[in-house]
Amino acid sequence: MDHMSIITQVSNPKEEEIISFNQEKAASQSNVSLKKQRNRSIFSSFFCCFRNYNVEVPASNTISSSLPPPVEENGTPPKSDQVQVIPVPSPPAKYLLPELTIADDGKKCVVIDLDETLVHSSFKPISNADFIVPVEIDGTVHQVYVLKRPHVDEFLQRMGELFECVLFTASLAKYADPVADLLDQWGVFRARLFRESCVFHRGNYVKDLSRLGRELASVIIVDNSPASYIFHPENAVPVQSWFDDMNDSELLDLLPFFEGLSKEDEVYGVLQDLRGR
Repeated sequence: MDHMSIITQVSNPKEEEIISFNQEKAASQSNVSLKKQRNRSIFSSFFCCFRNYNVEVPASNTISSSLPPPVEENGTPPKSDQVQVIPVPSPPAKYLLPELTIADDGKKCVVIDLDETLVHSSFKPISNADFIVPVEIDGTVHQVYVLKRPHVDEFLQRMGELFECVLFTASLAKYADPVADLLDQWGVFRARLFRESCVFHRGNYVKDLSRLGRELASVIIVDNSPASYIFHPENAVPVQSWFDDMNDSELLDLLPFFEGLSKEDEVYGVLQDLRGR
């Protein structure tokens, strides 16, 4: 299959054809053209961004400033006067992140998105691409052209000094891992989380911060997609989606804010003020 035939449009108005990271919309949606339906492809499974920002938080979801215990499903023994049943507890669910290192002790955890936050990737050739990453799909190797967002190097280096930084993307590891290798030359990311670490909720891959194994009052997520942090909007620092504007300065402009946030006891008050601006 010609890879160009499976590149679909996303929200970037400057490109006629760029890689779509969206989930396939329902076939019954009236405003989906026949051409777009034909362009759906396996490439969309490698990348992810979100259009559905009006995702409702599950009623059972609660936001806590303390570290939640691992999930255990212990059966309740039936009552019996004759036989005593001793339940055997299931092993606790594992957290997504390893134990905090001594070097990061006392630091807040910043979860950073990849696509349209730090970089923009496309299967369409880009003359000024910073990286070209080969990705194998169905036995064929395709080239992914990657642009770095302006000031991303300075941003990552400084964030690595201030926080425990974690890369968390809804894209597949076979694409995102080699991109992260090229992007993060300083070992800023203490861990990398990919699509399998997300929770699939109402058509979106959501990054459930309660599964990280860190106190939520000390966790921040930096992401261009509100749908990705719908479970914990109080922990988010939203950024604008980036495609190719080389005059963009958002990452650089955020550094003074993060320098101040790194000194706070908890994140909620500061982030609430940010949302209120």
